[in-house]
Amino acid sequence: MGILAAFMVPHPPMIVPAVGRGGEKQIEKTTRAYERVADEIAALSPDTIIITSPHSVMYADYFHISPGRGAKGDFGRFRASQVRFEEEYDAELVRAIAELAGEQGFPAGVMGERDRNLDHGTMVPLYFIRQKYAGGKIVRIGLSGLPLTEHYKLGQMIREAVERLGRKAVFVASGDLSHKLQDYGPYGYAKEGPQYDERIMDVCSRASFGELFDFDETFCERAAECGHRSFVIMAGAFDGISVKAEQLSHEDVTGVGYGICTFYPQSSDPGRRFLEQYLAQQEKKLEAARSAEDPYVRLARASVEYYILHHKRLPMPQDLPSELSERRAGAFVSIHEHGRLRGCIGTIAAVQDSLAKEIIENAVSASTRDPRFDPIRADELEWLEISVDVLGDPEPISSPRELDVRRYGVIVTKGRKRGLLLPDLDGVDTVEQQIAIAKSKAGIAEWDKDVQLQRFEVVRHH
Repeated sequence: MGILAAFMVPHPPMIVPAVGRGGEKQIEKTTRAYERVADEIAALSPDTIIITSPHSVMYADYFHISPGRGAKGDFGRFRASQVRFEEEYDAELVRAIAELAGEQGFPAGVMGERDRNLDHGTMVPLYFIRQKYAGGKIVRIGLSGLPLTEHYKLGQMIREAVERLGRKAVFVASGDLSHKLQDYGPYGYAKEGPQYDERIMDVCSRASFGELFDFDETFCERAAECGHRSFVIMAGAFDGISVKAEQLSHEDVTGVGYGICTFYPQSSDPGRRFLEQYLAQQEKKLEAARSAEDPYVRLARASVEYYILHHKRLPMPQDLPSELSERRAGAFVSIHEHGRLRGCIGTIAAVQDSLAKEIIENAVSASTRDPRFDPIRADELEWLEISVDVLGDPEPISSPRELDVRRYGVIVTKGRKRGLLLPDLDGVDTVEQQIAIAKSKAGIAEWDKDVQLQRFEVVRHH
């Protein structure tokens, strides 16, 4: 027994006729492919249907698995409350996954339930499945803001739990593709939208799951994709196994991408241990980067590692260049892990009596006090990419026309509120974006034009 098959499916509510009211005819290819998926699931007669959904409970640093005996839901928010579901959860499998996560210190479990109602990312697949197959309990799992590597690990745990219990299970990875495929779509158009759809359908149609790690976070954000993390969890459930994949459909007529693929496990294949391969590649890359780090970044890294391992600040090194020990300046320390921001804290102007102390203090803050993230753990240290930005003196400007997102950072001030954004950041392409983000960080309304602007240059050390 184990995971008998997996299915990559979208979840547009409009595909349900009571919701679409005729609009569902625009995506008939997707409907026909969905019906085939339902037929195949019915033929497999699984004990459990595992559904990962971007619209279930989602946390930045934790995977939520819906607890309890079951849940109800309907399409009332889409003006079709008559389409209802009442599903029973496979509580034993939920418990097994949570116990595995606990054993491994992995951030997944049943804590933090916010909404017991089924979400549409779960109900749309069930709408088709339940027309063909009434059996099988479900397990509903949300995504997280954690790196793709952690999503893949969750998939591995799900498979292990399924096999421990001897379940016959199918995996439904619910997720739309890009939401930015057409000017007339709900989110407009971005060039990354069609690029994302083309890449993800190619990868999944070949079951080349290792390539899922190659999708840069900024690229995914610009494409406004929905299901990538869902697909990565599914991929983890097939780690080390050859997979027969088939693309059933792909449509983008509404400005949102809908893709359907089927995946059937074949035999053991050590060459498909994609997480191991990815981490080995990353380790080599990071070793090369660390060997090329300049004194600024080496100092920041030493500060992070010393504080995380010893819970004390790094003693001041004796062999620092004079530009670090004698100069004073504001500095930001930025930390990334597997391409994802893990912490960024800094000072606009010098607070310490040397730039070295400024970097040591800000490195500690970036790794343990950024309110957006949990403190960095010791087991993360080898995967960290660190950069240091040393700020030049801010100068007042009278107009946004004096800014350049690649050259200048910006400081936006109103009264006691002040927000800063560094220059040359991924995903920040216009001055308008730069100012809006700085305002948001300061708690200043985006529409408020009565603000003071300053610009500054930085020297970035990698």
